[in-house]
Amino acid sequence: MTDTTRSAFPVGTILGYPRIGRRRELKKAVEAFWGGTITADELEAQAAELRGVTRERLAGLGLGRDDASIPESFSFYDQVLDAAVTLGALPSRFAGLADASGHVDLAGYFTIARGEGEHAPLEMTKWFDSNYHYLVPEIGPETSFRLASDRIVAEFEEARAAGFVTRPVIVGPVTFLLLSKPSDEAPEGFRSLSRLADVLPVYQELLARLAAAGAPWVQLDEPALVSESIEDPRSEVLDAVRSAYAALGGAAERPAIFVAAPYGSLDDALPVLAASPVEAIGLDLVRGTVPSGLDAATASALAGKTVVGGVIDGHNIWRGDLEAAFGKLTSLLALSPDVAVSTSTSLLHVPHDVDDEPALSDQLKSWLAFADQKIGQVATLAVGLVDGHEAVQDALRAASAALADRQAAPGVRDTAVRARTAALTESDFSRGDYGDRLAAQEEALGLPFLPTTTIGSFPQTGDIRRARAQLAKGLISEAEYLGLMRDEIKRVVDLQEEIGIDVIVHGEPERNDMVQYFAENLDGFAVTQNGWVQSYGSRCTRPSILWGDVSRPKPITVDWSTYTQSLTEKPVKGMLTGPVTILAWSFVRDDQPLGETARQVALALRDEIGDLEASGIRIVQVDEPALRELLPLKRAAHADYLDWSVGSFRLATAGVRDETQIHTHLCYSEFGVVIDAIRNLDADVTSIEAARSRMEVVHDIQTSGFDHGIGPGVYDIHSPRVPSVAEVTELLETALAAIPGRQLWVNPDCGLKTRGYDETVASLKNILEATRVVREKAGVPA
Repeated sequence: MTDTTRSAFPVGTILGYPRIGRRRELKKAVEAFWGGTITADELEAQAAELRGVTRERLAGLGLGRDDASIPESFSFYDQVLDAAVTLGALPSRFAGLADASGHVDLAGYFTIARGEGEHAPLEMTKWFDSNYHYLVPEIGPETSFRLASDRIVAEFEEARAAGFVTRPVIVGPVTFLLLSKPSDEAPEGFRSLSRLADVLPVYQELLARLAAAGAPWVQLDEPALVSESIEDPRSEVLDAVRSAYAALGGAAERPAIFVAAPYGSLDDALPVLAASPVEAIGLDLVRGTVPSGLDAATASALAGKTVVGGVIDGHNIWRGDLEAAFGKLTSLLALSPDVAVSTSTSLLHVPHDVDDEPALSDQLKSWLAFADQKIGQVATLAVGLVDGHEAVQDALRAASAALADRQAAPGVRDTAVRARTAALTESDFSRGDYGDRLAAQEEALGLPFLPTTTIGSFPQTGDIRRARAQLAKGLISEAEYLGLMRDEIKRVVDLQEEIGIDVIVHGEPERNDMVQYFAENLDGFAVTQNGWVQSYGSRCTRPSILWGDVSRPKPITVDWSTYTQSLTEKPVKGMLTGPVTILAWSFVRDDQPLGETARQVALALRDEIGDLEASGIRIVQVDEPALRELLPLKRAAHADYLDWSVGSFRLATAGVRDETQIHTHLCYSEFGVVIDAIRNLDADVTSIEAARSRMEVVHDIQTSGFDHGIGPGVYDIHSPRVPSVAEVTELLETALAAIPGRQLWVNPDCGLKTRGYDETVASLKNILEATRVVREKAGVPA
C-alpha cells in the first residue's frame, strides 16, 4: 500500500464496544444455544441482529457510517480465542473439532472455551489489569498455523451490505504469541514467540482477504507491548515487533494498519512501531502520557503517521476532565499533523448507557460517562480537532462544571472516616506469630488431615433469583424473602453435611454479587440496574460505583453466619470480599490515591470481622481474587501497589484473636508472580485456582517456601465438566508431593454460584472420595 491509496484515518473513533447487548442479548442467546433450545443458525442470526443494532447505535452517537470509525469488534466468547481459531491454533486434544480446512464450527468453538468430557478447556486468566478474562492459547512446535476462519472478513462484508464501512479488529501477532502458553507437547524451555515467522503469513493472508473485501483499515491490538509483566526478554519482544510489522506493513495487498496499544504507555516500543510501515499508532493517554524527548528518527517517523490519542478513559465511568483531554490532543500535534481521538481502551469494560439508569440520582449521573456517553465525548473532541477549541468550548465547560460539582458534593469527603484513617498506627496492620496462631487454631477447630471446604457460594438457582426479583418488585415481604433464603441455607448446610465437607459455608443465596452485595450495605457506593459488563464468556457483572468516602453503617453478614452456625456442629466460614477486590470490581473514584480508598474499605471490613468473631464465628474468609489483577503493568509502580494492597488486607484482618482462622481466596492470580505479596497478607489459609492449569502452581508454592495453609483448587468451576475421582486424586497427589500435608486444604477453584446443582453435587462427591483415597494412602483415617 502507498500513501496515494491510503484512506484517511477517522478523526474520532473507539477501540471497541460492549458486545453483550444492552439487555445481555448475546449472553441469553449463547446460553440458549448451550442449552439446546436454539440452533447454531438461530444463534448466528441473533448475533448478526445484535451487530446490526450496535452499528446503528454507534452511528447515531456520532461515529461515521463509511469512514472506518466503527470497530468491528464482536466476539461470541473471547477475542483471544477468536484469534486462535482464526489462525488454526488448536490444542491437539481438540484437533478433531476442525474439518479438513481447519475450520471449527460454533459448537466446537464453545467446546474449546468450556471443555468437554475428559478434555479440559483452555486455561483462563485476566486480561492485563482489567477484570476481563481471556482464554490462553496453547502453542508448540507442532501447532500448524493456517487461515482457518474467515469470520472477521464475513462480519466486515455483513456491515458493508448494511451500508457501513467498519474497521475489523483482531489481536495482533506479537500479543497473541506472548499471551499464549506452551502446549502439552512443547519441550521444556519452548516459547511461543519463537513461532512468529510461522504465524505472520497467516496474518498476511487475512489482511489480503480484508483488502479484497474493501476494508480500508484494520486494527491490530497489541496491549502486550505496554506491559513489563511479560516473561519474554524485552529485547526479544521489540525484535518481534520490528519483524512483525515490517512483514505486515510490507505486504502488497492489505488495508492500512492501525496498531492500538491500550492499558499503558508504549515506552521503548514506540520508536520501533514508529519506524515500521504501519499507518496509525494508538496511544493510551489515560494510563500513559504524551511522548516527549523523542530522538530525531522517531520524531520524523511519527510525523508521517496518524497518532491516535486515547484520551477518553475506557476503563472507568467518570465523565472526567474534557478540557485536559483536549489539551493532550493538541499536544500530540507537536508529534504529527495528523491526530485523531479515541478511547484509551475498548469500551467492553464499561456499561452501555448512563441514561438507562433511572434509579441513580441526576447529580450522580451528571458525573458519569458510560460507553454511549464516551462516544459522545470522542465525537465532541473530534469536532474540536477539526474546527478548533471555540467550537466545543461549551461542552468542555459543562464537563468541568460537573467535575467541580462532584468534588464539592456531600459524602465525597467524610470527616469522621478521614479522621479514623489518619489515626492508624503500625500495630493496626499486624497479627501475632503464625506458629502461635496455628497451634491455637488446631486446638480450637480440630480439623482432619486434608480438611475440605468450598470457596463460599453455591449455585444460584432460578428460585433464588426469582425471590430476589419478587422482593425488589414488592411482590413478597422482607420477612418472606428472609424465610426463603434461610430455607436455602439449610438445604446447603444439609447437603455439605451429607457429602462430608469439613468446613461449612452458607452458600450466599442472599448475595446477587460478591462486590455489589457489600456495596449495597456500605456508605459511599451506588449500584446500577443495567450496568452490565462482560467478565468472561457469557458471564456478566454489574460493577458498583464507589463515589465517596466509605463506612459501614451496620453489620452486614453476621445474622446469616450465626444462623448457619446454628444448623451445624462443624465450623462455619464467615464470607467477606476483600478491600482490593471491592476496588478492582467496582468503578472507583479517581480523585484520590487507591490506597486511601482501600484503607477506608478495610476499616469497614475490620468492623464486620470483629462482629463475626464476637458472635462465635471461628473462621472468616476475606476473598482477594483481584490481588494480581490490579498489579500495575509497569514495574516502577509495583512497590507502592503492593504496599497499600497488602496493607489494606492486613488492616481488615489484624484485629482478631489467634484462635480465629483467617482465610483468603485468589483465583487466576498467577501465584508465583505475587508470592511475596500473598505471603505478606499473612492469612492463615490461602485457596487458589489450580485445576485448569493442572497444578502448575505447586512448583511456585514449593520453591517459595510458603509455609501457611494452602488450598490449590481441584475442581475447575468455570467449566461444566465434572472431574472424576481419578482426576482429583491425581491433582491432590501432585499437590501433596510438593506441599507438606499439614498445610494442604482441599477445595474447588472458586465459588460455585455459576454452576448447576447436579454437576456441583457430583463434583463435590468426587472431591470427597478422592480426599478419602489420598488420606488412606497417607495412612490417615478417612
